[in-house]
Order: sequence, then C-alpha cells, then structure tokens
Amino acid sequence: MPLTVPLDRATAAHGGKAAGLGALRRAGLTVPDGFVVPESVTADDLPHAVGQGLAGLLGAAGETGAVAVRSSATDEDGPRASAAGQYETVLGCVGVADVVAGVLACRASAHGPRATAYRAATAAGELCPGVAVVVQPLVDAGAAGVLFTDGGHTVIEASWGLGESVVRGAVEPDRFTVAGGAVVDRRVGTKRTRVDRSASGTATRDVPLPDQARPCLDDATVLRLAALGQQVTDLRGGRQDVEWAVDDDGAVWLLQARPVTAPLPAPRGEHDLAHNAGVVLAGTAGSPGRAAGPPRAVRGPDDFAAVRPGDVLVCRETDPAWTPLFGVAAAVVTETGGLLSHAAIVARELGLPAVLGVPGATDALRGAATITVDGDAGTVTPGG
Repeated sequence: MPLTVPLDRATAAHGGKAAGLGALRRAGLTVPDGFVVPESVTADDLPHAVGQGLAGLLGAAGETGAVAVRSSATDEDGPRASAAGQYETVLGCVGVADVVAGVLACRASAHGPRATAYRAATAAGELCPGVAVVVQPLVDAGAAGVLFTDGGHTVIEASWGLGESVVRGAVEPDRFTVAGGAVVDRRVGTKRTRVDRSASGTATRDVPLPDQARPCLDDATVLRLAALGQQVTDLRGGRQDVEWAVDDDGAVWLLQARPVTAPLPAPRGEHDLAHNAGVVLAGTAGSPGRAAGPPRAVRGPDDFAAVRPGDVLVCRETDPAWTPLFGVAAAVVTETGGLLSHAAIVARELGLPAVLGVPGATDALRGAATITVDGDAGTVTPGG
C-alpha cells in the first residue's frame, strides 16, 4: 500500500475534503497539486511518507517550500454536517519535521473537545472518525475568502491575505453578491488585520489604513470567482461552499468545496433598521431565529466556565475551539465576522440565532439583564 496518494486520485476513503479537491482536480479546475497521507500510515512511517510526498510535490524545494496541512476526516464536508473549522489546519509548514507535526495535530484534533462537541450536537458521523491529511503548496494570497452558490446567485466574502481572516471571523469582510452575470450588491468591510505566511508559519498584521476601506477584489475578479463557483456547482451538484485564494499574480485557486449544509438568511435592506425603534445594535444576520437571554461576554477560554445554559454568547470573534459553547448558548453576538465564517456556518447547522459584525457589542451590552437576538433581522434589542 502506498504511503501517500496523489491528490487527483483521492476518493471518499480519504475523507470529504480530499475527495472534493480530488474531484475538482480531475475536472481540470484550478486546485493546487498535493498529496494525501492516509489514516493507515503509522506514526513511525510518517517521516518517510512525508519526505516522499514533499520530494514529489516540491522537488528541490521539498525542505524549503511552505505547505498547507489540512485535515480530511471521514465525517467532514458532508451534505448535512460540514464540521467547518472543527478539525485542525496548519498553514506555513516547512520541511519534513514540520509537516509530520502538522499531520499529527490534524489526527489528534478528531479527539479534541471542539470536534467531539460538534459531533454530539449534530449527531454527525462516527464517534471517532478516520482522519486523512491533505498537503498542498501554500498559496501566498493577496486576497482570499469563501463563496456560497445559492440558487440563482452567488455570495462572496473576501479579505486581504490568507483566508483564515474570513473563516475565523476575525474581520468584517467585503461581501459581493452576483446574479445574472453581474455584481448586484457590494459591501466593503473594515478589514483591519490580515494573515500572511511568516517564517514561523503565519502571522497576523495590521492592514494599512487606506486599504481597510478599499475593496480587496475588483468586479472582474468577483465575476471570475462566481463563474468558478458555478462550475463547481455543476460538477458536484447542489449549492456549494467554496474556499478560494487569489495569488499575487492574479491567479484564482480553489482550496475547498463542500455542500452548503444550511441556507443563508434571507437578505434584508439596511433601511429596515430605521423602522425598528427598539434596536440598540445592528449587524449581519448570520443565522436565522430569535432568542433572548442574559448577555455573557467571553474574551477567551478563561471565561468559558462562566457561560450558563440560556446565556447569549457575546464576543469579539469565535474561534473554532469555542464550539462547545454553541451547545449551551441561546444565541451568539460577535463584533467581527461575516455570513460565511465557520462560526456562522456552525450556528446555522445547529439552529442557533446569530448576529455578526456588531461593533463594540461587548462593551455596549455590559450590564444588560436580558437581550433579544434576531438572527433574521440582524438586530440586538434590550429585554426579552
């Protein structure tokens, strides 16, 4: 049995992520080349397997080229449960030892609290799924993000640098809607930070002030992304959730494709807020539904123990490690993030109302006894 499998030969036996990328490569779409480390490869054999894989993938640059190491669990990227952000991804690995460590981290994440809590909440897949691992050259992205194909239109969220900023909900991304071959709506987000490759993997840095309010994509690139999204939809069938990156030369790369597991909230106009006299805060309608409860500010893991059933989770952004709180909270309010972030996807799967990108929410809601979160309108109001 081979120690690695070329990405374009990956099947469902190698997990949802690898299978999806393999299908796209076989169809000739722009997916970075790569290889898969099957679950069956033992820890003792990993250095040899990874060494062979890197040599074949990167040639002479095998020990110096940066790669992305991504989990591909057998219960990941399914039609009803995405497991978005629940398994590990390690970006910017360089050399055999670094990649081996990344593979082990991906495997270990299957037993971690966030994946375990997610499986319990969604009743998805096996108790302990198999985890293959995908290794690809890291795309040094000028801009990156996520797109959803949704019937007759495509929604795209984007920010500067690697897509981690968008999927983690660390920024308010730019959002574009394409329908009928045209950009029909565009909203420029406040993209204050970006993630890029660094000597130690990745690093977060500030975006220069003029670029924070400048769209990170032009309309031509937005339309190219929408066309690629439609190609993926035609190939895979059904609505698709696609991660992508645009490199410094303007080439568009597809990094992941999986079924959309829960529909986006119906769009609402900003003018609707002017007629809602009770609104104290407004943001992006991230997950539909309405719930009330006491606001509970969470700034990090040290605050987890304070969250009680029925609390409204209020935070700057939600890391995937916070998934266990989604099984306790009545609703979620974040200060950053967009419709297509991992937190929003998981909230929709769990039926948890969420309003995202509410500036200053943590401070503004301090001291409130009860708040009501309307995930359809994108509003937060006082009282129950």
